[in-house]
Order: sequence, then structure tokens, then C-alpha cells
Amino acid sequence: MNVAIVGASGFTGLELIKIIHEHPNFRLKEVATTTGDLSIDTLHPALKDVVIGSVETVDLHQIGQSCDLVFLAVPHKTAMELVKTLTQYDIKIVDLSADYRLERDTYEAHYCPHIDPDNIDQAVYGLPELYRDEIRSAQLVANPGCYPTSAILALAPFARYMKKDTPIFVDAKSGVSGAGKKCVESTHFVTINDNMFAYNPLGHRHGPEIAEKLKLLDAASTKVHFVPHLVPITRGMLTSVYIELDQTIDAASVLKEYYKDEAFVRVRQEPVTMKQVAGTNFCDIYVKQDGETLFISSAIDNLLRGASSQAVANANLMCGFDEKLGIPTIAYVP
Repeated sequence: MNVAIVGASGFTGLELIKIIHEHPNFRLKEVATTTGDLSIDTLHPALKDVVIGSVETVDLHQIGQSCDLVFLAVPHKTAMELVKTLTQYDIKIVDLSADYRLERDTYEAHYCPHIDPDNIDQAVYGLPELYRDEIRSAQLVANPGCYPTSAILALAPFARYMKKDTPIFVDAKSGVSGAGKKCVESTHFVTINDNMFAYNPLGHRHGPEIAEKLKLLDAASTKVHFVPHLVPITRGMLTSVYIELDQTIDAASVLKEYYKDEAFVRVRQEPVTMKQVAGTNFCDIYVKQDGETLFISSAIDNLLRGASSQAVANANLMCGFDEKLGIPTIAYVP
């Protein structure tokens, strides 16, 4: 199948190129940016003599006519402008931005006015463990970001056991690559080196996204208090979740049973680490309980499970392939 990547200059675009280059059923037909007109190895020097090809300026008509599948690795607001045009073609779309992840009212309260409300209702949230059947028949999949992926997968098994209206505390720590390629003061070397800090605590827009998806799971509580942190590592995410239950359960057994058939969720007996999942599509989850209080910890690679490899897993499902096809599973260790 012919594949396009729009927005190939960023970290997630690079990861998409790497995965699709090795994918047995996907052919990298179009690589595009808003500037375009250079070679792939000029855009990403690490790919010299490995991935040969050119990067073009975005041409939606050409992509719509020549490709079966397109990945949009562009910022929010830009994505909706592209999707509005691309859905006129017979092409499957995986959008890595936030533009189609939320209900319209929630989106507009935390991002900007939406110019493509019709497609919000048609988009499927791209978390395979929860929406696999819907993804298989979708034209447009809204690929979740790293923070919601790690938090929702940690919380989903316990959603119906939560004590009603009690707060859910989500403490998440991300590598600097999650902030994107553009350097700002908070990602400058002299700021992040030997340092760690919270940013936008209790006000980050991924908090409402986590709450919205918990509501769709009929969670007894959706009062999410979300605090993200930036840590001085390149890639990885560690999320710690604290909840109260309305009954006593065997939390470890509940977690194991919930994910027993999932290829990309690994239930751990010891606290998880980012190193064990770096370079893979795995989400590792650990739970510890003290009576009706739970500590749940999840670890993912923010660029892969939190973006690009999850996007390819979604594309596999959309195209009728095995979900695991071409997906990285070997961690970057030691």
C-alpha cells in the first residue's frame, strides 16, 4: 500500500519514516513538509544511505490520488485544514494531532475553534485496546498522544471500581523529545540539564482528554487532576496514578485479566521503568494497593507508543493487517 507522511520534519515524522521503511506491506510513496523540496537524508541526516528519497512540498491532491494511507504529523489546527480536504479522497487518515481526539465542545474550550466539525463525529479514537473494532472500519483515526495513552491504559481496568466523585491524581514525567523539535526556554539545555520541573500543573489540556475518555468508559469518577513534568532524558514517559476504590478487589488480578489478550500491554510484578520500553510500542503497567487505595504506574516510549508506532498499529488495523505487523518490540537497552 502506498503511504504518505505529511509533517516529516519532526521527531514523530522521523519515527514514522523509520517504521514504514521496514514495514512489509507499506511503501513510502510521499514524504512532505510545508517547505519541502529536499532529500530525506538532508532532513534527517541519520537516514543517509538507508532511506533514499525526496521530501516534497505538501500537495493534497497528489497524495489523495496516489496514496492509500496518510499520516499527519502536523500541529493541531493545521491537521484539521488538511483532513477537511483529504476526506474527499478514498484514502485512510491517521492524524497524530489533537484535532479529532475530543468532542467539539471540549476541544474548543482548550484549543481553538474547529473548522471541520463533521469529521469529529466520524473520527475514531486510536487506542486499540479500547476501540479496536471501530478502528478497523474507520477512514479517520485520531491517534492519542503520549500523556493520555499512558494514563488511560493505566486507569481503564479500574474505571468501574473507582469511588464515585473522588479525585484521580495523574503525575506524569516525559522526556524532552515530547516537547517537539523547536527549542524554547523550558527545553534549552541549560534549563533541563540536571533539572526536573512541573509545567502547567492542573491546567494542562490533556487532563480534560483523559477525563473525557474515562467518562466514555462509564468510570465512577472522572475528576482528573493532571500534572505533567519534564525530565532530563531524550525519550520515555513514566506516569503515576492514584485512585480510591469503592470496594476491595485484587487489583493485580484485575489488571492481569483486563490485558490478558493484549500484545502491547505488559503487566509487571515490579515498578516499571522507562528504559524497558524505550524503542518499543509496549506499555508496561504495575499496580500496588493498600486496601482501597491504588498506585498504578505505566511506562511508554513517548515518541513510539505515545505517537508513531501506535499510529502504525492503528493503520495496520484500518488496512486489514495484523496489528503487530512492522511494530518495534525490542527495547533500547542497555
